[in-house]
Amino acid sequence: MAANLTSGNNQSWDPGHGIRILQGLDPDVVLIQEFNYGTNDEADLRAFVDTAFGPGFYFVRESGAQIPNGVISRYPILASGVWDDPEVSNREFVWTQIDLPGPKDLWAVSLHLLTANASVRNAEAHALVGFITASVPEGDYLVIGGDFNTDTRGEACIATLDQVVVTDPALAPYPVDQNGLDGTNAKRTKPYDWVLADPDLNPLQQPVEIGSSTYPSGLVFDSRVYTPLSEVPPVLATDSGASNMQHMAVVKDFLIPL
Repeated sequence: MAANLTSGNNQSWDPGHGIRILQGLDPDVVLIQEFNYGTNDEADLRAFVDTAFGPGFYFVRESGAQIPNGVISRYPILASGVWDDPEVSNREFVWTQIDLPGPKDLWAVSLHLLTANASVRNAEAHALVGFITASVPEGDYLVIGGDFNTDTRGEACIATLDQVVVTDPALAPYPVDQNGLDGTNAKRTKPYDWVLADPDLNPLQQPVEIGSSTYPSGLVFDSRVYTPLSEVPPVLATDSGASNMQHMAVVKDFLIPL
């Protein structure tokens, strides 16, 4: 799940709208942006994870960043760190190596590309491809995701990322909401948020199933249109429309062979 679901005036999760969405969707691995909560000390961050997911979950969060990226996982995190985003000073690319059940590990990378322009986002993508190529074993699974701030699906950064993950919609169809809309910004007109898997993991994608609802290509979750909300308690219909909620959650499911 890609989740930049902060609300309110401080780019934080404090108001709770995003927390309810996390609770309702119950993901196994989350690529989280703007990971600010409370005082951001270890106790407050642990309380956030315990509340949104449960005490058995693992997490990493970059330090010293104004709007930090992070990864939260149901499965143990074996190693983690940051790769330098050369275009921005207030966050980096956060990577984790996750111990999935079965013989392969999952490398999960959380990113938050700049709003500046498409050329800057492409430069960020080139840097990320270099880090991944140098660091991630070809035999492991890889997923990258988060807030790309892309105005269109055809931006150059997406073609650049195709060197390490599958971006062809014929092979990795875009997640949609119940009305078939794939936009993930607040107005649902732009594809800001992505979850992209490498050629090993992508073929293992399965439909997202929530209650009696099925989403073959994945789900863009918007509480304003999702029905019935009884499938995703404790989400409120107004959560995705909260003040300064600028993004929707994006969910893909994968079935990992043991």
